[in-house]
Amino acid sequence: MAKTINFQYDSAAADTPPDEFAEVSKSQLKRDALVKRDLASELIALGNKQFAAAPLDEDLREELRDARKITAHVARKRQLGFVAKKLRNMDTGEIEQYLANLQQDANQITLRHHRAEAWRDALLARGDEMLAELLQQRPDADRQALRQLIRNARQEAAAGKPPAAARALFRMLRDLDSSDALPHCD
Repeated sequence: MAKTINFQYDSAAADTPPDEFAEVSKSQLKRDALVKRDLASELIALGNKQFAAAPLDEDLREELRDARKITAHVARKRQLGFVAKKLRNMDTGEIEQYLANLQQDANQITLRHHRAEAWRDALLARGDEMLAELLQQRPDADRQALRQLIRNARQEAAAGKPPAAARALFRMLRDLDSSDALPHCD
């Protein structure tokens, strides 16, 4: 036996703009909750200095301190969920911007390290040719110290010794890069 279903047309609902009835789907609510949970997790994982500088209200800061102290997995997960629930009821734009700035700073440091490594490797591989190119673009670099470090690093590598001079060369290049960015290494 077939069921019959009666549909009623509500003309009042048809006349109202669709934005008035725009409800957030359950899936979207879940995605938003997961974003807040990830945000809470990032806040808990911050270092002490970064955590102290974070733009948090005192109530949230206290809950995050509690979560940072908890070592038991289940209890920490429960506290993380509690903090995420608090974050859902807040405007987190300033906190997200703070974390984005921290990430951008970390990316810049990584980029500087990669540039210094590339120059170190090129200087050790091609020697005077690359040194002349570096000194042409960065005349403030200490020619004598760089040559000595390159020579010592090559000798250490040939003798199978630990790369102390290569590390010192890297540090010197990194310091040069921090004052003014090194040019791209070919």
